[in-house]
Amino acid sequence: MITYKLLTPGPLTTTETVKKEMLVDHCTWDDDYKQITQSIRKTLLKLAHVSPEEYTAVLMQGSGTFGVESVLTSAVSAQDKLLIIANGAYGQRMAEIAHRAGLSHQLYNCSYDETPDSNKIAEILAVDPAITHVSMVHCETTSGILNDIAAVAKVVKAAGKTYIVDAMSSFGGIDIPVADLGIDFLISSANKCVQGVPGFSFIIAKKEALASCEGKARSLSLDLYDQWKAMEKDGKWRFTSPTHVVLAFAKALEELEAEGGIRAREQRYRSNNKMLIQELTRLGFHTYIDSTHQSPIITSFCFPEHHNFSFEEMYAYVKDRGYAIYPGKVTDADTFRIGNIGEIYIDDIEKLCKIFAGYMEDK
Repeated sequence: MITYKLLTPGPLTTTETVKKEMLVDHCTWDDDYKQITQSIRKTLLKLAHVSPEEYTAVLMQGSGTFGVESVLTSAVSAQDKLLIIANGAYGQRMAEIAHRAGLSHQLYNCSYDETPDSNKIAEILAVDPAITHVSMVHCETTSGILNDIAAVAKVVKAAGKTYIVDAMSSFGGIDIPVADLGIDFLISSANKCVQGVPGFSFIIAKKEALASCEGKARSLSLDLYDQWKAMEKDGKWRFTSPTHVVLAFAKALEELEAEGGIRAREQRYRSNNKMLIQELTRLGFHTYIDSTHQSPIITSFCFPEHHNFSFEEMYAYVKDRGYAIYPGKVTDADTFRIGNIGEIYIDDIEKLCKIFAGYMEDK
């Protein structure tokens, strides 16, 4: 079996110590296990720079999309209207969730290589007072763009609206002052920048906003309010929890702290990203997103102007030498993507760039 490291936005390469945590079986009713859940929730609040008096953390079974759907279908009532800001596939996915759930919503669509205009958002909110909630993606991994959630927060909170942020690919890898920005619901996932494994999402929610969700949910299993109330009692999940994933995540949180916290991890990711872009540019590739808005999480590179270039061929060449990259996802350009999060360091990026150089020389 070929072993390789993942240069993707998640699932990502994890440490051996995180993997080993999953060798232990736990009962969901066990007090020791429930305390692990409670400890995770407390740690997440610290990472978000929020107080337990004002905010809480709720864990939800499933992928990150489960968490997004849980928030949207629990927070937006039949009397509410949601403004969805989208400049990529994951903003569009919010719109699909809203459509299928029958939520009243409006879509503000931007090009994949453009960040949302906060002034335009302010205009939309001024024109339509029926809008009660605003949602957007922080790091849109479709392209690798990093959206300005702080600028949007100012106009959203000035208008008195509920602010929902999908920080799936950024929380844990980019420092986010959740309380300072007035974010009401922030959603992320175990298998992203905290560097756990797939199996649950988590929501950091303002208690006041979460309390208002009572009785609104359109789903039994994704009822965010009921999940919170059950978890608040003693750490017990309402339905069977992914025990092995929870244990791995608890270890990943310990390792995040040992690395120096989010700021230290962000610096590692940014160093990885800087070298990646520098070296691939030298080989004739260029980024889809401009440097001002490029995230340190994942980068979209345009295909080189080389008539013999084949992504499938290059992917196999790179994978055979120890690394897996991602195909492109933007609709208006031929691209491929390389993530530099997870247990990835400068020496990995150096090795990858040498592999790319070898491939380009062969062409």
